[in-house]
Amino acid sequence: MKKIAVLTSGGDAPGMNAAIRAVVRRGIYCGLEVYGVRHGYEGLINGDFQKMDLGSVGDIIHRGGTILRSARSELFKTVEGQHLALKSLNKVDIEGLIVIGGDGSFKGAGKLVEQGFPTIGIPGTIDNDIAGTEYSIGFDTAVNTVMEAIDKIRDTAYSHERICIIEVMGREAGDIALWSGLCSGAESIIIPEAPQNVEDIIIRIQQGQKRGKMHSIIVVAEGVCSGEDLKTIIKEKFNLETRVIVLGHLQRGGSPTAYDRMMASRMGAKAVDMLVDGEKGVMVGWRKCQLVHVPFDKAYEDKHKVNMADFYLARSLSI
Repeated sequence: MKKIAVLTSGGDAPGMNAAIRAVVRRGIYCGLEVYGVRHGYEGLINGDFQKMDLGSVGDIIHRGGTILRSARSELFKTVEGQHLALKSLNKVDIEGLIVIGGDGSFKGAGKLVEQGFPTIGIPGTIDNDIAGTEYSIGFDTAVNTVMEAIDKIRDTAYSHERICIIEVMGREAGDIALWSGLCSGAESIIIPEAPQNVEDIIIRIQQGQKRGKMHSIIVVAEGVCSGEDLKTIIKEKFNLETRVIVLGHLQRGGSPTAYDRMMASRMGAKAVDMLVDGEKGVMVGWRKCQLVHVPFDKAYEDKHKVNMADFYLARSLSI
Protein backbone atom coordinates (compact mmCIF):
# COMPACT_ATOMS: atom_id res chain seq x y z
CA MET A 1 0.00 0.00 0.00
CA LYS A 2 1.42 3.35 -1.08
CA LYS A 3 -1.46 5.84 -1.01
CA ILE A 4 -4.25 6.30 1.52
CA ALA A 5 -6.92 8.95 2.09
CA VAL A 6 -8.82 10.30 5.10
CA LEU A 7 -12.21 12.00 5.32
CA THR A 8 -14.54 13.33 8.00
CA SER A 9 -18.27 12.73 7.69
CA GLY A 10 -21.47 13.58 9.53
CA GLY A 11 -21.55 16.03 12.42
CA ASP A 12 -18.23 17.60 13.37
CA ALA A 13 -16.68 16.86 16.76
CA PRO A 14 -13.79 18.41 18.69
CA GLY A 15 -10.75 16.20 18.18
CA MET A 16 -11.39 15.38 14.53
CA ASN A 17 -8.45 17.60 13.55
CA ALA A 18 -6.22 15.80 16.03
CA ALA A 19 -7.25 12.51 14.39
CA ILE A 20 -6.55 13.87 10.90
CA ARG A 21 -3.12 15.01 12.09
CA ALA A 22 -2.37 11.57 13.52
CA VAL A 23 -3.44 9.81 10.30
CA VAL A 24 -1.35 12.07 8.10
CA ARG A 25 1.80 11.99 10.20
CA ARG A 26 1.61 8.28 10.99
CA GLY A 27 1.04 7.60 7.32
CA ILE A 28 4.05 9.64 6.27
CA TYR A 29 6.09 7.97 9.02
CA CYS A 30 5.13 4.62 7.47
CA GLY A 31 6.23 5.77 4.00
CA LEU A 32 2.74 6.41 2.60
CA GLU A 33 1.31 9.26 0.57
CA VAL A 34 -1.72 10.64 2.38
CA TYR A 35 -4.60 12.55 0.82
CA GLY A 36 -7.35 14.49 2.54
CA VAL A 37 -10.86 14.28 1.11
CA ARG A 38 -12.75 17.54 1.51
CA HIS A 39 -16.51 17.60 2.22
CA GLY A 40 -16.96 13.97 3.22
CA TYR A 41 -18.52 11.44 0.87
CA GLU A 42 -19.68 14.22 -1.44
CA GLY A 43 -16.05 15.20 -1.92
CA LEU A 44 -15.17 11.55 -2.47
CA ILE A 45 -17.63 11.40 -5.37
CA ASN A 46 -16.34 14.67 -6.83
CA GLY A 47 -12.67 13.77 -6.44
CA ASP A 48 -12.04 16.66 -4.05
CA PHE A 49 -8.63 15.40 -2.90
CA GLN A 50 -5.76 17.30 -1.33
CA LYS A 51 -2.31 15.77 -0.94
CA MET A 52 -1.27 16.22 2.68
CA ASP A 53 2.23 16.77 4.01
CA LEU A 54 3.60 17.41 7.49
CA GLY A 55 2.85 21.12 7.20
CA SER A 56 -0.75 20.46 6.14
CA VAL A 57 -1.59 19.35 9.65
CA GLY A 58 0.64 21.71 11.59
CA ASP A 59 -1.05 23.76 14.31
CA ILE A 60 -4.41 21.99 14.06
CA ILE A 61 -4.34 19.65 17.07
CA HIS A 62 -5.94 22.35 19.25
CA ARG A 63 -8.64 23.38 16.78
CA GLY A 64 -12.27 22.28 16.93
CA GLY A 65 -14.27 21.27 13.87
CA THR A 66 -12.54 19.67 10.89
CA ILE A 67 -10.14 21.23 8.40
CA LEU A 68 -11.45 18.78 5.78
CA ARG A 69 -15.02 20.05 6.25
CA SER A 70 -18.02 17.74 6.41
CA ALA A 71 -21.15 17.33 4.29
CA ARG A 72 -24.13 15.03 3.88
CA SER A 73 -24.37 13.12 0.61
CA GLU A 74 -27.63 11.65 -0.59
CA LEU A 75 -25.96 10.51 -3.81
CA PHE A 76 -23.45 8.34 -1.96
CA LYS A 77 -26.33 6.35 -0.48
CA THR A 78 -27.01 5.02 -3.98
CA VAL A 79 -25.06 2.36 -5.87
CA GLU A 80 -24.34 4.93 -8.56
CA GLY A 81 -22.81 7.30 -6.03
CA GLN A 82 -20.66 4.56 -4.53
CA HIS A 83 -19.36 3.61 -7.98
CA LEU A 84 -18.49 7.25 -8.66
CA ALA A 85 -16.59 7.41 -5.36
CA LEU A 86 -14.62 4.27 -6.19
CA LYS A 87 -13.85 5.67 -9.62
CA SER A 88 -12.47 8.84 -8.02
CA LEU A 89 -10.30 6.82 -5.63
CA ASN A 90 -8.96 4.58 -8.37
CA LYS A 91 -8.23 7.56 -10.62
CA VAL A 92 -5.53 8.78 -8.24
CA ASP A 93 -4.44 5.26 -7.21
CA ILE A 94 -5.59 5.55 -3.60
CA GLU A 95 -5.54 2.07 -2.03
CA GLY A 96 -7.08 2.60 1.40
CA LEU A 97 -9.48 4.98 3.15
CA ILE A 98 -9.93 6.11 6.76
CA VAL A 99 -13.36 7.49 7.69
CA ILE A 100 -13.80 9.61 10.84
CA GLY A 101 -17.44 9.90 11.87
CA GLY A 102 -20.45 8.20 13.40
CA ASP A 103 -22.61 5.16 12.66
CA GLY A 104 -24.04 6.67 9.48
CA SER A 105 -20.53 7.32 8.21
CA PHE A 106 -19.61 3.71 8.91
CA LYS A 107 -22.60 2.46 6.96
CA GLY A 108 -21.19 4.31 3.96
CA ALA A 109 -17.71 2.94 4.63
CA GLY A 110 -19.20 -0.55 4.79
CA LYS A 111 -20.57 -0.12 1.26
CA LEU A 112 -17.06 0.53 -0.03
CA VAL A 113 -15.75 -2.55 1.79
CA GLU A 114 -18.49 -4.68 0.20
CA GLN A 115 -17.05 -3.68 -3.15
CA GLY A 116 -13.55 -4.64 -2.10
CA PHE A 117 -12.09 -1.29 -1.08
CA PRO A 118 -10.06 -1.34 2.18
CA THR A 119 -11.65 1.07 4.66
CA ILE A 120 -11.09 1.68 8.39
CA GLY A 121 -13.28 3.76 10.73
CA ILE A 122 -12.51 6.09 13.62
CA PRO A 123 -15.46 6.95 15.92
CA GLY A 124 -15.98 10.70 16.01
CA THR A 125 -19.25 12.06 17.45
CA ILE A 126 -20.06 14.09 20.54
CA ASP A 127 -23.08 11.83 21.17
CA ASN A 128 -20.85 8.88 22.16
CA ASP A 129 -23.56 6.63 20.74
CA ILE A 130 -21.57 4.16 18.64
CA ALA A 131 -21.89 0.52 19.62
CA GLY A 132 -18.71 -1.48 20.09
CA THR A 133 -16.71 1.35 21.63
CA GLU A 134 -16.92 2.94 25.06
CA TYR A 135 -15.69 6.24 23.70
CA SER A 136 -15.93 8.40 20.59
CA ILE A 137 -13.85 11.46 19.81
CA GLY A 138 -15.46 14.73 20.90
CA PHE A 139 -17.53 13.44 23.79
CA ASP A 140 -15.29 14.67 26.59
CA THR A 141 -15.07 18.17 25.13
CA ALA A 142 -18.84 18.36 24.63
CA VAL A 143 -19.54 17.25 28.21
CA ASN A 144 -17.13 19.83 29.58
CA THR A 145 -18.76 22.54 27.45
CA VAL A 146 -22.20 21.61 28.79
CA MET A 147 -20.96 21.35 32.36
CA GLU A 148 -19.41 24.82 32.22
CA ALA A 149 -22.66 26.22 30.83
CA ILE A 150 -24.71 24.60 33.59
CA ASP A 151 -22.37 26.00 36.24
CA LYS A 152 -23.04 29.50 34.91
CA ILE A 153 -26.78 28.93 34.58
CA ARG A 154 -26.97 27.68 38.16
CA ASP A 155 -25.67 31.04 39.40
CA THR A 156 -28.61 32.91 37.89
CA ALA A 157 -31.08 30.14 38.81
CA TYR A 158 -30.01 30.58 42.43
CA SER A 159 -30.27 34.37 42.26
CA HIS A 160 -33.83 34.33 40.87
CA GLU A 161 -35.01 31.12 42.57
CA ARG A 162 -36.00 29.52 39.29
CA ILE A 163 -36.20 26.13 37.66
CA CYS A 164 -33.92 25.97 34.64
CA ILE A 165 -34.27 23.30 31.96
CA ILE A 166 -31.11 22.61 29.98
CA GLU A 167 -31.70 20.82 26.67
CA VAL A 168 -28.63 18.98 25.38
CA MET A 169 -27.73 16.99 22.28
CA GLY A 170 -27.37 13.24 21.97
CA ARG A 171 -30.07 12.08 19.51
CA GLU A 172 -31.28 8.79 20.99
CA ALA A 173 -28.40 8.50 23.48
CA GLY A 174 -28.36 10.05 26.94
CA ASP A 175 -24.62 10.12 27.59
CA ILE A 176 -24.16 13.91 27.32
CA ALA A 177 -27.17 14.59 29.56
CA LEU A 178 -26.13 11.95 32.10
CA TRP A 179 -22.47 12.91 32.38
CA SER A 180 -23.04 16.68 32.39
CA GLY A 181 -25.99 16.39 34.77
CA LEU A 182 -24.15 14.18 37.23
CA CYS A 183 -20.99 16.29 37.11
CA SER A 184 -22.88 19.55 37.65
CA GLY A 185 -25.20 18.29 40.39
CA ALA A 186 -28.44 18.60 38.42
CA GLU A 187 -31.57 17.84 40.43
CA SER A 188 -33.13 15.81 37.59
CA ILE A 189 -31.68 14.14 34.49
CA ILE A 190 -33.98 12.91 31.74
CA ILE A 191 -32.54 10.49 29.19
CA PRO A 192 -34.09 8.21 26.53
CA GLU A 193 -32.82 5.09 28.28
CA ALA A 194 -34.71 5.86 31.51
CA PRO A 195 -37.33 8.56 30.96
CA GLN A 196 -38.89 10.03 34.09
CA ASN A 197 -42.45 11.25 34.46
CA VAL A 198 -43.01 14.90 35.25
CA GLU A 199 -44.65 14.08 38.60
CA ASP A 200 -41.41 12.48 39.78
CA ILE A 201 -39.44 15.56 38.77
CA ILE A 202 -41.84 17.84 40.64
CA ILE A 203 -41.64 15.68 43.76
CA ARG A 204 -37.86 16.05 43.73
CA ILE A 205 -38.18 19.82 43.30
CA GLN A 206 -40.68 20.05 46.16
CA GLN A 207 -38.44 17.98 48.42
CA GLY A 208 -35.68 20.48 47.78
CA GLN A 209 -37.97 23.40 48.51
CA LYS A 210 -38.94 21.91 51.88
CA ARG A 211 -35.32 22.11 52.97
CA GLY A 212 -34.97 25.66 51.63
CA LYS A 213 -33.62 25.04 48.14
CA MET A 214 -35.57 27.36 45.84
CA HIS A 215 -33.83 26.64 42.51
CA SER A 216 -33.44 23.49 40.42
CA ILE A 217 -31.58 22.35 37.31
CA ILE A 218 -33.20 19.83 34.98
CA VAL A 219 -31.06 18.36 32.18
CA VAL A 220 -33.03 16.78 29.34
CA ALA A 221 -31.65 14.88 26.36
CA GLU A 222 -33.15 15.96 23.04
CA GLY A 223 -34.09 12.35 22.29
CA VAL A 224 -36.75 12.43 25.01
CA CYS A 225 -38.47 15.76 24.38
CA SER A 226 -37.69 19.40 23.83
CA GLY A 227 -37.06 21.71 26.75
CA GLU A 228 -39.99 23.87 25.70
CA ASP A 229 -42.37 20.90 25.76
CA LEU A 230 -41.24 20.04 29.27
CA LYS A 231 -41.60 23.68 30.35
CA THR A 232 -45.19 23.73 29.06
CA ILE A 233 -46.09 20.60 31.03
CA ILE A 234 -44.56 21.95 34.25
CA LYS A 235 -46.31 25.28 33.82
CA GLU A 236 -49.74 23.80 33.03
CA LYS A 237 -49.72 21.10 35.71
CA PHE A 238 -47.85 22.76 38.54
CA ASN A 239 -47.69 26.48 37.71
CA LEU A 240 -43.96 26.69 38.37
CA GLU A 241 -41.86 29.36 36.69
CA THR A 242 -39.18 27.85 34.47
CA ARG A 243 -36.59 28.95 31.94
CA VAL A 244 -35.34 26.87 29.01
CA ILE A 245 -31.79 26.98 27.68
CA VAL A 246 -31.08 25.07 24.47
CA LEU A 247 -27.31 24.73 24.14
CA GLY A 248 -27.51 23.44 20.56
CA HIS A 249 -24.41 23.50 18.39
CA LEU A 250 -22.40 25.22 21.10
CA GLN A 251 -21.75 21.66 22.25
CA ARG A 252 -19.94 20.75 19.04
CA GLY A 253 -17.47 23.60 19.05
CA GLY A 254 -14.40 24.58 20.97
CA SER A 255 -10.84 23.45 21.44
CA PRO A 256 -10.69 19.72 22.27
CA THR A 257 -9.73 18.65 25.76
CA ALA A 258 -6.48 16.83 26.47
CA TYR A 259 -8.39 13.55 26.65
CA ASP A 260 -9.95 14.05 23.22
CA ARG A 261 -6.58 14.98 21.73
CA MET A 262 -5.00 11.88 23.24
CA MET A 263 -7.76 9.52 22.07
CA ALA A 264 -7.80 11.05 18.60
CA SER A 265 -4.03 10.66 18.29
CA ARG A 266 -4.15 7.05 19.42
CA MET A 267 -7.05 6.13 17.15
CA GLY A 268 -5.67 7.97 14.12
CA ALA A 269 -2.30 6.23 14.31
CA LYS A 270 -3.95 2.86 14.96
CA ALA A 271 -6.19 3.22 11.90
CA VAL A 272 -3.14 3.70 9.67
CA ASP A 273 -1.43 0.67 11.20
CA MET A 274 -4.54 -1.42 10.55
CA LEU A 275 -4.64 -0.44 6.87
CA VAL A 276 -0.93 -1.22 6.49
CA ASP A 277 -1.55 -4.61 8.10
CA GLY A 278 -4.20 -5.39 5.48
CA GLU A 279 -7.30 -4.98 7.63
CA LYS A 280 -10.55 -3.55 6.31
CA GLY A 281 -14.18 -3.16 7.31
CA VAL A 282 -13.44 -2.44 10.95
CA MET A 283 -13.57 0.52 13.31
CA VAL A 284 -10.96 1.42 15.89
CA GLY A 285 -12.77 1.08 19.20
CA TRP A 286 -11.97 1.71 22.86
CA ARG A 287 -12.93 -0.91 25.42
CA LYS A 288 -11.53 -1.64 28.87
CA CYS A 289 -8.79 0.97 28.32
CA GLN A 290 -7.54 -0.70 25.16
CA LEU A 291 -7.81 -0.06 21.43
CA VAL A 292 -9.84 -2.83 19.79
CA HIS A 293 -11.04 -3.77 16.30
CA VAL A 294 -14.82 -3.59 15.82
CA PRO A 295 -16.54 -4.76 12.58
CA PHE A 296 -18.53 -2.01 10.90
CA ASP A 297 -21.80 -3.92 11.15
CA LYS A 298 -21.40 -4.12 14.94
CA ALA A 299 -20.83 -0.37 15.05
CA TYR A 300 -24.04 0.59 13.25
CA GLU A 301 -26.37 -2.35 13.82
CA ASP A 302 -25.91 -3.02 17.54
CA LYS A 303 -27.43 -0.57 20.01
CA HIS A 304 -25.25 1.63 22.17
CA LYS A 305 -25.98 1.28 25.90
CA VAL A 306 -25.64 4.01 28.48
CA ASN A 307 -24.17 3.15 31.88
CA MET A 308 -27.34 2.93 34.00
CA ALA A 309 -25.29 2.61 37.20
CA ASP A 310 -24.28 6.25 36.68
CA PHE A 311 -27.93 7.23 36.22
CA TYR A 312 -28.92 5.73 39.56
CA LEU A 313 -25.82 7.25 41.14
CA ALA A 314 -26.98 10.69 39.95
CA ARG A 315 -30.46 10.11 41.43
CA SER A 316 -29.02 9.09 44.78
CA LEU A 317 -26.75 12.14 44.95
CA SER A 318 -29.38 14.69 43.95
CA ILE A 319 -31.89 14.00 46.72
